[in-house]
Amino acid sequence: MNPYPFARPFLFALDPERAHELTLRSLDHAERSGALAALSGRPEDDPVQVMGLRFDNRVGLAAGLDKNGAHIDAFAAMGFGFVEVGTVTPKPQAGNPKPRMFRLPQARALINRLGFNNDGVDAFVRNVERSRWRGVLGLNIGKNAATPIEDAAADYLLCLERVYPHAGYVTVNISSPNTKNLRELQGGDALDGLLGALAERRETLAARDGRRVPLAVKIAPDLDESQIDAIAALLERHGIDGVIATNTTISREAVAGLRHAEENGGLSGAPVFEMSNRVIRHLRARLPDGYPIIGVGGIMSPSDARAKLQAGATLVQIYTGLIYEGPALVGACARALRAAARVKAA
Repeated sequence: MNPYPFARPFLFALDPERAHELTLRSLDHAERSGALAALSGRPEDDPVQVMGLRFDNRVGLAAGLDKNGAHIDAFAAMGFGFVEVGTVTPKPQAGNPKPRMFRLPQARALINRLGFNNDGVDAFVRNVERSRWRGVLGLNIGKNAATPIEDAAADYLLCLERVYPHAGYVTVNISSPNTKNLRELQGGDALDGLLGALAERRETLAARDGRRVPLAVKIAPDLDESQIDAIAALLERHGIDGVIATNTTISREAVAGLRHAEENGGLSGAPVFEMSNRVIRHLRARLPDGYPIIGVGGIMSPSDARAKLQAGATLVQIYTGLIYEGPALVGACARALRAAARVKAA
């Protein structure tokens, strides 16, 4: 029995951020008691090698739901093949003023302008160290809002240094619309310089630790084809191991006229589905065969997850779909992708 359809009306009656905090506490309790694993069922065993790592299955948790890495074991108990937490910044920051999360249920969507609210990288690392899960863990890094954009590389390098020993892979978030000017890092000389600095520091850390941790870059769905081409070229030039497509959108075309549609922030959920698929398809055409693309954006059903792979993704991640469909979505998507992979291989 799936209890989430009964819990959702209660959660949706609460302020979205309060509901999120209550859900995280409830998930922790359910994980510790064993109830979460029992309800979620046995994780789908569909191992795949990507970025030199063994993923238990193709469905992951997207960054943003667990910004401080404090609930890794609870999310892992849902059957995810990998878990990504963050975005974390060097120093703690409160994020943007509340209210800063809004539901658009008619569109199965969310708008958030949280603004990298987190407890800072030192607290983040302590949480990661306390987690018991030993699957693939992605650690997502960003810059503090108070750091000038021209000094952003220093924040990313500091975070990379701190999280490196604990990461399965590290994601460089340059695509959130909720930190002023952050998306400027997606283009031209700024991205070239940032990726060059990160790649150089990664080689130093790999020599120090005897382990080369993969780097991925998370990009926006609002890029045009020439911008995607430029990013793809820089990913290859600097030896970046994967790309996550995509973050939230600033477009409101798909939700025009709905309540909260004009709120500032990033729009996620069903309206981003085809936008992210467009970026995935273009990346797949531009990047070498087999280059890892993690598809995220608007996965609300198993068929949505299959469509991401058909567009060219290697793995997928879920965020807003969890809020609307609940934990059962994880296993359903993982089973669908396993079946699709078997058909393709036959």
